[in-house]
Amino acid sequence: MLFFFVRHGDPCYDPDSLTPLGLRQAEAIGRRLARYGMDRIYASPMKRAMQTAQPLAELLGKEITALDFASEVHAWDELTLKHEDGRRTWANLHPPTVRLFASPEVRALGMRWYDHPAFAGTTYKVGMERIARESDAFFASLGYEHTDTPGVYRVTRENNERIALFAHAGFGGAFFSHVLGIPYPHYGQMFDLCHSSLTVLEFRERHGVCVPSVLTLSNDAHLYHDVLPVNDRPAF
Repeated sequence: MLFFFVRHGDPCYDPDSLTPLGLRQAEAIGRRLARYGMDRIYASPMKRAMQTAQPLAELLGKEITALDFASEVHAWDELTLKHEDGRRTWANLHPPTVRLFASPEVRALGMRWYDHPAFAGTTYKVGMERIARESDAFFASLGYEHTDTPGVYRVTRENNERIALFAHAGFGGAFFSHVLGIPYPHYGQMFDLCHSSLTVLEFRERHGVCVPSVLTLSNDAHLYHDVLPVNDRPAF
């Protein structure tokens, strides 16, 4: 199975939608993915994700299935903290939390980094466990059952499909952390996703098990192809 994750295009967050540039980005990634062909198209129910998925769905004549667990509304509630001035931001962009994420004590906890005493009273554990639980159910429905070993799946049925999910960077960080078995403090500081970018995972069976491999990360070649502006750094 090939799994295609697309971050939504350039957004207007209030009201939730794509900007004119975001709509052009959506058309560009839609044309790119249509050339590959997709068997199923999923998206966060938020408008900016649905709008990004729409051109692909129209080109292939397929329906978009909404996945509520991929909505950034939930991730925003669970994986953000307040600055001193009252603004909220993602954990991996909150300076005190970033310093903790880089500490040997937090790194030593691995996938259970949220058990560090400094994170008591936060909703990090709730958010990470929710995304892990729902992600496992999603991939189990596709034939890949998560084992007790981080990033390792048991193959329950053959699947040669191409699956697309249109969602968000804030959700995506926690999602990929779990799927790939990379602790969130590591993933959030080392990887990022630009608007309308494409990340592809290959789920290949090897003797009945599967360790998803990353074929491309935050790829925006479609923007260059269509001579559209590219992000120097992804913006949340």
